[in-house]
Amino acid sequence: MTREQARKAAEELVSRMTVEEMAGQLRYDAGAIERLGVPAYNWWNEALHGVARGGTATVFPQAIGMAAMFDDEFLEEIADAISTEARAKYNALSAEGDRDIYHGLTMWSPNINIFRDPRWGRGHETYGEDPYLTSCLGKAFVRGLQGKGETLKTSACAKHFAVHSGPEAIRHEFNAIASGKDMEETYLPAFKALVCEAGVESVMGAYNRTNGEPCCASSELMKLLREDWGFEGHFVSDCWAIRDFHENHKVTSNPMESAAMALKAGCDLNCGCTYHEIMAAYSRGMISEEDIRRSAVRVFTTRFLLGMLGDEGSEYDAISCDVVECEKHQEMTYRAALRSCVLLKNNGLLPLDADKCGTVGVIGPNANSRAALIGNYHGVPSRYVTVLEGIQANTAGKNRVLYSQGCDLFRDCVEPLAQRDDRIAEAVAIAKRSDTVILVLGLDETLEGEEGDTGNSYNSGDKEDLLLPASQRRLLKKVLEVGKPMVVILMAGSSIDLSEAEEESDAILLSWYPGALGGKAVADLLFGKESPSGKLPVTFYRNEALKEMPAFTDYTMKGRTYRYYQGVPLYPFGYGLTYGKCSVRDIRFDGSIAHVQVKNDSEVDTDEVIELYLHDEDSPYAPPNACLCGFRRIHLKANEEGDFSLGIDANAFTVVDDQGERIPGSGKWKLYVGFGAPDKRTEELTGHKAVSTVITGHRQNK
Repeated sequence: MTREQARKAAEELVSRMTVEEMAGQLRYDAGAIERLGVPAYNWWNEALHGVARGGTATVFPQAIGMAAMFDDEFLEEIADAISTEARAKYNALSAEGDRDIYHGLTMWSPNINIFRDPRWGRGHETYGEDPYLTSCLGKAFVRGLQGKGETLKTSACAKHFAVHSGPEAIRHEFNAIASGKDMEETYLPAFKALVCEAGVESVMGAYNRTNGEPCCASSELMKLLREDWGFEGHFVSDCWAIRDFHENHKVTSNPMESAAMALKAGCDLNCGCTYHEIMAAYSRGMISEEDIRRSAVRVFTTRFLLGMLGDEGSEYDAISCDVVECEKHQEMTYRAALRSCVLLKNNGLLPLDADKCGTVGVIGPNANSRAALIGNYHGVPSRYVTVLEGIQANTAGKNRVLYSQGCDLFRDCVEPLAQRDDRIAEAVAIAKRSDTVILVLGLDETLEGEEGDTGNSYNSGDKEDLLLPASQRRLLKKVLEVGKPMVVILMAGSSIDLSEAEEESDAILLSWYPGALGGKAVADLLFGKESPSGKLPVTFYRNEALKEMPAFTDYTMKGRTYRYYQGVPLYPFGYGLTYGKCSVRDIRFDGSIAHVQVKNDSEVDTDEVIELYLHDEDSPYAPPNACLCGFRRIHLKANEEGDFSLGIDANAFTVVDDQGERIPGSGKWKLYVGFGAPDKRTEELTGHKAVSTVITGHRQNK
């Protein structure tokens, strides 16, 4: 069914509804209209890195980990697998009459906000700090969720529109002030790309205000969507965000006014309860029947496009629940975990040889943690493989594995009646008896996450600083003092200051929240069955950098993210080591395509990521640092050489002025190619300097 056909079908169906029936369909928990054959439908479902909160499902690495793959083609395959499982669950459960929350086909994913500040607790739900990378990965995820047919496989949702990235504690009352330049250059590109290039079916408004207007009723944002970008799908509020209009933002006086304000602005669907007041607002003339009808047609257009109404059905109706956690999907989540892990340091200790590394001491609060595998917004795996279990599998029959939790994730003791650091003596004893130590530290969704959903109530899910919890810092210090060969594994979703580990440990591997089978992937990387190949989609700062940054509540981009940060990061955006040793031999640019020659100079087959960065050399409006403009994941066998082509969009050759207008660049650019950003810290950590070429006069037009 085409959109035009779906819209006409929706118009015909809605024309037979009473005003009250139409109004009732604009709530996320829409009731049935039995006389018209319309079943009840709950619009709320999640698919951030797998079908979430609705029972058994394949759990892929958290979104920030999938961003670290720098692999939009594979991400589209993953999203397709997620939508297959969503269809399977919807088909099976609706056949049983179950139309509850988290069982539908409207997936409120992906989260394409920019991870602008490392303290933000929800940053691990995003694809990182770069607008270009976020746009590419967001488009791929939408294409995978929605499918390639005329019938939508599932409906994707671009959230949270717009200018939303903390602080979590005040998101319901906060006014995010962003300049025209920062809007056009940073906060809006991914949303525009998903609407204009990927055809995302839904957009979700944020809780906060942006430049004075509540995002779910912003005339400026709605004009961008509907008029400038031609968005034809439906707009949904974040959950209970419309209630914030009168309770927190104080732009209205009561729920009835809030409902009227949101509906008239163009918010079609309410996640929350405020649209219960639509009929009261209608009876007082605050909204018209046409206002209600317009939104009802939009939401029913989506339902027809999904094939859940009418006689046609869809080509996806036969998908069986047998596909949930099938062998193919399990292999995909394992492969995604392999590609997402980032090797931050290696002095030669890795990869470990199971026949030679002797007794292995596995220590740390995340070593045997299932929570640290799955992040937030997750489904329920039927099988988990923790890091400890993965290491045990790799060393079975070869050597002994000793284990100690070492400390609580953040409390001073593990046992309530014990003294402080009640597991550290055990950890030290095990380290002394081991030949190789693997220390698994980090966070989980209880320490970084969404306001209201985390155990970190003192900071509403945001981080107060970039340090590991104090209990883990004490554990790290004591285990380092033992002096054994040591690998630190960090399981977290954001920038953590690992300065002490960087200085004193032998290797550091960042696994993010690697999914249900993440422990197997981590262990296979440690023992050299695969080579690490992930790259950082965010900058890892030293904790002191927070003193230099704008306040958390300041949405200016100056001084934050790799494009504007002028300090020296601990680990730069785009950085990540491998066990191989690839080098760029040549780069040629022909006007829109960069042709890159790469050689694997090692005896190790490996994946790498070619990264292109562009800097306008003369424009006063260009960010101070070169910006990502292309990437491509490649595989080279030992000693293999290859030629690869990467397209560069014409938009990369523009800049944004202080008024927020995108204008032609200066006409002189420097194009860099390498396996990380072209900065001194990357060069210091990798031993490679980015190859560059100067481009003049090309693609200056809008």
